[in-house]
Amino acid sequence: MQPINMLPSLLELHLSRCVISDFLHYSDPNPFVNLTSLQVIDLSYNNFNTTLPSWLFNITTLRGLYLKGAIIKGHIPHENLQSLRTLIALDLSDNNITNEVIVLVNGLSICCNNSLEELYLCFNGLSGELPYSFGNFNNLRSLDLSYNSFGGPLPNSIQHLTNLESLDLSRNSLSGPIPVGIGNMLRMKRLDLSLNLMNGTIPNSIGQLRALTELNLDWNSWERVISEIPFSNLSKLEYLSLHLSPKTKKQPFRFHVRPEWIPPFNLKYIDISNCYVSPKFLSSNCLKTQNRLVYITLKNVGMSDTIPEWLWKQDLYRLDLSRNRLYGKLPNTISSGSNLLVDLSFNRLAGRLPLWFNVMWLFLGNNLFSGPIPLNIGDSSSFKVLHVSGNLLNGSIPPSMSKLKGLVAEDLSNNHLSRKIPKNWNDLHMPRAIDLSKNKFTGGISSWMCSMYSLSWFKLRDNKLSGELSPSLQNCTWLYSLNLGNNRFSGEIPKWIRERMSSLWQLRLRGNMFTEDILEQLCGLLRLHILDLALNNLSGTIPKCLGNLTDFTFINLLAIGFDDDKEYIVYSNHDDMAHITYSNHMELVVKGQDMELESILLSVNLIDFSGNNLWGETPQGITNLSTLGTLNLSCNQLTGKIPQKTGAMQGLETLDLSCNCLSGPIPPSMSSITSLSHLNLSHNLLSGPIPSTNQFSTFNDPSIYEANLGLYGIPLATNRSTTNDQKHKDDQDGEEDEDGRYRTWFFISMGLGFPVGFWVVCGSLTLNKSWRHAYFLFIDETMDRLYVLW
Repeated sequence: MQPINMLPSLLELHLSRCVISDFLHYSDPNPFVNLTSLQVIDLSYNNFNTTLPSWLFNITTLRGLYLKGAIIKGHIPHENLQSLRTLIALDLSDNNITNEVIVLVNGLSICCNNSLEELYLCFNGLSGELPYSFGNFNNLRSLDLSYNSFGGPLPNSIQHLTNLESLDLSRNSLSGPIPVGIGNMLRMKRLDLSLNLMNGTIPNSIGQLRALTELNLDWNSWERVISEIPFSNLSKLEYLSLHLSPKTKKQPFRFHVRPEWIPPFNLKYIDISNCYVSPKFLSSNCLKTQNRLVYITLKNVGMSDTIPEWLWKQDLYRLDLSRNRLYGKLPNTISSGSNLLVDLSFNRLAGRLPLWFNVMWLFLGNNLFSGPIPLNIGDSSSFKVLHVSGNLLNGSIPPSMSKLKGLVAEDLSNNHLSRKIPKNWNDLHMPRAIDLSKNKFTGGISSWMCSMYSLSWFKLRDNKLSGELSPSLQNCTWLYSLNLGNNRFSGEIPKWIRERMSSLWQLRLRGNMFTEDILEQLCGLLRLHILDLALNNLSGTIPKCLGNLTDFTFINLLAIGFDDDKEYIVYSNHDDMAHITYSNHMELVVKGQDMELESILLSVNLIDFSGNNLWGETPQGITNLSTLGTLNLSCNQLTGKIPQKTGAMQGLETLDLSCNCLSGPIPPSMSSITSLSHLNLSHNLLSGPIPSTNQFSTFNDPSIYEANLGLYGIPLATNRSTTNDQKHKDDQDGEEDEDGRYRTWFFISMGLGFPVGFWVVCGSLTLNKSWRHAYFLFIDETMDRLYVLW
């Protein structure tokens, strides 16, 4: 720093992206700074990892200070800011500054003497409510406070920023309505309030912002109705985004414009989602006159119409009309721009599946398309995503599908496709997601399916596939989710699963015919969040090492990108202006019910071994799984006691141990599991009192404990004394029943003995003449002897 200090005439210092890891500093904490002419300092994108040095605030001539992405941390002292009285531009974005905003803003409003024109504080740790003193920056032209933790309402003083041209408050926690005074900011060109917690009505005063070109009010909870009135004066508007939060429930927002209204603007970008528009909005003049559109999203807005022909002639790169009630058939060809994304899923469209060669991402799921997949679908080699699940498609998968070399995600699930899965798909270069679930495929797993290491989501559930698991699965080393449930696979779970699939966090083999023991190798899958092996023929004991599954012991956010709809990124390319996602979903048994989980799947922690032939005791180590949400060990042959430390499983919401041979008492520690909402201990040999405190006081269904003769307490009809009396009575009844059985057998033997004895003697005399003569001769001689003796 000393050589630079010897340049008193230096006007600008630019050292951005110089990989500087140690801030320019003096050994003296209060040094003499000779940079009397310096006006601009740019040290952006370095790696200082420290607080701002005090000497920086002694440069009274400074007009521009740029420290974006320089890893500045900690607080900026209020007294330091007071010296920067000539500052025009301040960029501290993308750091870790943790001031409360009121301290920072008050300091800047004093120091800058109304000179500040540009203020960038985005991507920091700033918090608190926006103070009223924001209105003091009369000359401010650009303000970016996005990606922080600001809360509370927008201050009314914001209307005093009459020179402001760009305002970005997105990605915070701001609440309340938009101040009506916002209409005073007549020079405003860009307004972004997206991704906050704002609500109320959108004021008509927005229509006074005649210079506005970009209006982004996404992901808030706006209410009531907005008409064309606020937009009638916005002749320069090019970007309009009203993608509302789907959680809005109070008064659904309505974008209501007259069908004949012709807007004064000509949009390039429109996104209106999760609200209501006119059912025939697609055919209205409001949309038809927008001939510069390249981006159209009208998602979940209640439209009920056919798709007009003019729409397919627009030079679009994105068209999203999903989750409406659109009907009719699609054209065989379209003249829209190349590399197009089309999302028409969740509608009522019918007919044959179209073959569009200029579409790169095609989402047509959950419609009424029927017939076979076009045989020449491989000619559309531009496909990156093909999503046609939930239709009525039949026949087999065409061999030409192997020509889609750039295919990233393929979802053909929930159709009527049949026959064997083709074997010649080795040409697919980078598949990330393959879902062929809920069809009628037969045969085994083709070797091509894991020929590429890139595969992350692999789903074949609910088919008729059979045989042992193919060794080719060993090549799927980057799998996050493997779902083969409800097929006819057999044999043992491969021992190589630990070494070759260490990235797995969802493993569902439910409803097959797997045999042998549960492998201890599964304990090596440390990232598992879902382990479903239910309804197989597995035997042996539960591995003791199960308690070592670390992702069940703490909350771990997976290092996989996902957007606001909880969909996983499978393709992202800035040049293509596309952000393509694949919605991950899985059918699981949770709280005793079959549920198809999607948006909350990331937070589900589940182990399900039910419906097997497991025996032995429940391992004590399983209680280490403190964030496990569902544990189902029902319908096995488990013995021993319920682990005493079960109460340590504080994340448990569902516990099903029914239909086993468990004995002993219910551990008292279980009453401390406050999250437990579904419990089933029926059909065991449990005894002792039922806990009655905390969560157990809410379990009022006797079927939870039925067929455990030794249990007593609420909600069972018996208590301990009545149980003992009943036992004594049962003993007496047993003795009486035993006496009754003896008497019954006595009379039966008498009844049968007489006729049997009679016919044994008399029958033989009747049938045998010599025996009869000898018998009567014996009787005569005996009578003569008795007579002589008498």
